[in-house]
Amino acid sequence: MSFSASRRLRLTLASLVALALASFMAVVITTAPAQAATITVSTAIATQNGSTATVRGYVVGQPTATNTVVTSNYPNDYALAIADSAAEASTSRMLYVQIPDAFRSSWGLRSNPSLKGRQIDVTGTLTAYFSHPGHKNATAFAFAGSTPTPTPTPTTSPTPDPNIPAGYYDSAAGLSGSVLKSALHNIIDGHTTMTYSAVWEALKVLDQDPNNSANVIEFYSGVSTPKTNNGGDANNWNREHTWPQSHGDFGTSNGPGTDVHHLRPEDVTVNSTRGNKDFDLGGSAVAECSDCWTDADSFEPRDSVKGDLARGILYMAVRYNGDDGFADLEVNNAVNGATSYLGKVCVLLAWHSADPVTTAEQARNNKIYSTYQHNRNPFIDHPEYAESIFGATC
Repeated sequence: MSFSASRRLRLTLASLVALALASFMAVVITTAPAQAATITVSTAIATQNGSTATVRGYVVGQPTATNTVVTSNYPNDYALAIADSAAEASTSRMLYVQIPDAFRSSWGLRSNPSLKGRQIDVTGTLTAYFSHPGHKNATAFAFAGSTPTPTPTPTTSPTPDPNIPAGYYDSAAGLSGSVLKSALHNIIDGHTTMTYSAVWEALKVLDQDPNNSANVIEFYSGVSTPKTNNGGDANNWNREHTWPQSHGDFGTSNGPGTDVHHLRPEDVTVNSTRGNKDFDLGGSAVAECSDCWTDADSFEPRDSVKGDLARGILYMAVRYNGDDGFADLEVNNAVNGATSYLGKVCVLLAWHSADPVTTAEQARNNKIYSTYQHNRNPFIDHPEYAESIFGATC
């Protein structure tokens, strides 16, 4: 074969290879899946239509309610708030991001507080979360840009109560989930019950105004009112069952109907507004109850007692399981009407974490133990039990 013929053959083979490679690349490019569009937080807020998008924003905190984002002492790893500016302070310009279970250990703020201030990309569905513009069902999280990692935000935990009797929780040590729940029930059941009339006097002691010994503090409203102003008329205070009697049909007989771990003083009108509603992020402001909200089937109290409320409800779900003649009370993640269930447990867990145990709450728990019922609320003594028992629901 001549040199020119050989050269022509090599050129022809090279051309065929190039053509094949070009055809292959064309197929790859044509069949590659379309990537979700990357959009800003402001665009995501304006596009709450269930579409899928990758949103780029700065982590600014953790949402715990419709209009509340915490920036330290993060309650759990369930959610992020992101914004177009790392310094954003207005919740109206934040997008609330749900964190699915698979991503919580890496992207939740309780486990990773140094995420605050970082710019991230999140791929998921543009839909409301916490009754706020949101981003749910995430399939991917990633860092974006070159923002340096800030100094981690320190977290704190409540100081253990030194008044917990030695050995009280020994049988619960090392347990979790339903086994822990059962162990705690066995620790706190069989308590000393009281009559419904005796509850009046107990609440006058347990919920006394620390600044005025003649008054009690109404639980939801926070109003200080004379102890002698108890009764059933408007502007009186009465005995509020934070776990409503109709959610278990237990009435006011000795037992769940008179358990002061969940009974609190409250204004008659506010008590009536709450009725037997479940707990959730409410709608309209409640008269005579600053920072309280309600809608057709739910009630939201002021922020400073949300944790106290949640721990009382979780206590009831552990103490009463139907094995000692009392109702079997359970929490779930729904609004229930008049059933033996009460919700929403995921909201209650968020409130439990966002409003930690205080020394005043510990003191109340100690008085109930020493003076009245001789049992304790485990979720005041060991806040970590709440997540262990009920967290899987969320």
